[in-house]
Amino acid sequence: MAVRNYFGFSPELLALSDKAETLARPYFDRIDEIAMANQMKVLSAFRNKCVSESHFTPSTGYGYSDRGREVLDEVYAEIFAAEAALVRHNIVSGTHALAIGLFGALSPGDKMLAVTGKPYDTLEEVIGISGDDPHSLVGYGVIYDQLELLNDGTIDYDGLSEKLKEKTRMVYLQRSRGYSTRPTLTVEEIGKLCKFVKAIDKDIIIMVDNCYGEFVELSEPTEVGADLICGSLIKNPGGGMADTGGYVAGRADLVEAAACRLTAPGIGSHCGASLGQNRNMFKGIFMAPHIVAQAVKTAVFAAALFELMGYETLPRYNEARADIIQAISLKTADGLIAFCEGIQMGAPIDSFVRPEPWDMPGYSSPIIMAAGAFTQGASIELSADGPVREPYTAFLQGGLTYESGKTGVLLAAKSIMSR
Repeated sequence: MAVRNYFGFSPELLALSDKAETLARPYFDRIDEIAMANQMKVLSAFRNKCVSESHFTPSTGYGYSDRGREVLDEVYAEIFAAEAALVRHNIVSGTHALAIGLFGALSPGDKMLAVTGKPYDTLEEVIGISGDDPHSLVGYGVIYDQLELLNDGTIDYDGLSEKLKEKTRMVYLQRSRGYSTRPTLTVEEIGKLCKFVKAIDKDIIIMVDNCYGEFVELSEPTEVGADLICGSLIKNPGGGMADTGGYVAGRADLVEAAACRLTAPGIGSHCGASLGQNRNMFKGIFMAPHIVAQAVKTAVFAAALFELMGYETLPRYNEARADIIQAISLKTADGLIAFCEGIQMGAPIDSFVRPEPWDMPGYSSPIIMAAGAFTQGASIELSADGPVREPYTAFLQGGLTYESGKTGVLLAAKSIMSR
C-alpha cells in the first residue's frame, strides 16, 4: 500500500527505515509479551481492589476519607508487590518523590551510600553533593558516600563490602543511566544487590530510583528485595494520562515516613484532596503497560536506524532493555542539536518551536530538550534531551504510539542528514 510521504523523507532515509524496522521487528514480540503480562497484573489489581466510578469523585479541602485516593494507593501497592504506596498529584516530579523518600528514611547522623556512582543531576542539590543549601540532606546532617561502578558498568561488590564495614543506614541505587553511558540496571541485577546487602546487614534500607523503568520488565525492584522505590507519573506509570504526580512504594513504615515529609507528621498519608485527578491517575496506570511497550519499540527502532547511520547507541537494538531510554552519541554539538530539533518537529505540540541549549536549574552543563508534549515535561511522550558536552549524547525516551515515535525518529534523522 502506497503511503503519502507527508514529511518529505528522502528515498535514502526511507530505505534505511525499512532496514531498521526489519532489524527491530523480531524484538517487538518479546516487548508485546512483557506488556501482556504486565497488563494482566494491572488488571488483576484493579479487580482485586474493586475499583469503581465512585473512586473518581473529587475531594476538596483536607480530603478526609477520599476513598479513591486510598484505593489508588492500594492498587499501586499490589502492582509493585509492596506493603504500601503513596500516589499523589502534589508530588511535583520524580526528584520530589525521591526527596521525600530520602528525607523520610534518613535522620541526622545516618549514612547514605550511593552504589551506582553519582546520582542524576537534579539530586545533587537535594543530597548536598553540590551547592551549600542548608536544607539538603548533608545540610540536615546526613552523611553521604558514593561508590563508583566498575568499568563495565556493573556494581563493585568488593568495594561495597569495604564500604559496608562502616555503619550504613541506606544503600541507594539509580536504576536508569541518567546522563551517563553506563548500562541500566536490570531487576535481576537489583535483586542480586539486595541479597548481597541484606546478607551483610538486614536492617540496611535499599532505595531505588525507579524512574523510566516501570513495566519495561516483568517484575519491579520491590519484588526482589528493595525496601523503597520512587518515580514520576509523567513518566512510565502515568501512561500518558496523568497530568502530574509521583509515587513512593515499598515498606509501609518508609512510605508513611515519606508521606509525613510530603504533608506533616501526624497527617502523613491521611489527608490531601484529590481535586479531580484520580480518574486520570487510575487510567494512566491502567494504560501504562501498553504505553511503555510503545516507547520501548520506538527506542529499539531508533537504535537500529542510527546504528545503520554509523552512530553508537546504548543499548544496541538487539540488546535487552531495563528502561525506556535510548542513548545515541551524535559526535558533535551540532549533531546533538540537529537531533533534538528533529524530535521537536515530530511533536504534536509546538512542532514549530526550535529547541536551544540553556542553563537549566539543577544541571551542571547547558541542556537541550525537545519535548512537544500534551503534558509539560512528560517524558513518556516522545522527547529527547542531553547535556551539550562530550560525547554529545542524546537521550531519547517515550512515544505514546510506536507510529508517532517512529515518525519523530525519522524526522530527527532527516534533520541530521540535511546539515
